[in-house]
Amino acid sequence: MVNRLTWPQIQRSDEYRGRWIALGDCRYDAKTARPVEGIVVDADEDLAELCNRLQREEGRHCAVVFCGEEVDSRPVSRPSRPVSRPHAVTH
Repeated sequence: MVNRLTWPQIQRSDEYRGRWIALGDCRYDAKTARPVEGIVVDADEDLAELCNRLQREEGRHCAVVFCGEEVDSRPVSRPSRPVSRPHAVTH
């Protein structure tokens, strides 16, 4: 059984905090275009490793976002580089 999680649920999870998260089957905020809910497909502290695994799974469409320490109602990109919205990884 696959569970959909909201972004605040993901942020509160010790399993995902501080890691890059690949979200599939996302629901996006209409104003910000950021994912607000989805299915966690994969997660990793190393963005390159996560992308390599996603790339091996051809046909996978995911939003990749960083789950920081702060608990917020929307996903944020990694603090070191501001991005207006997360990048979708499509392969």
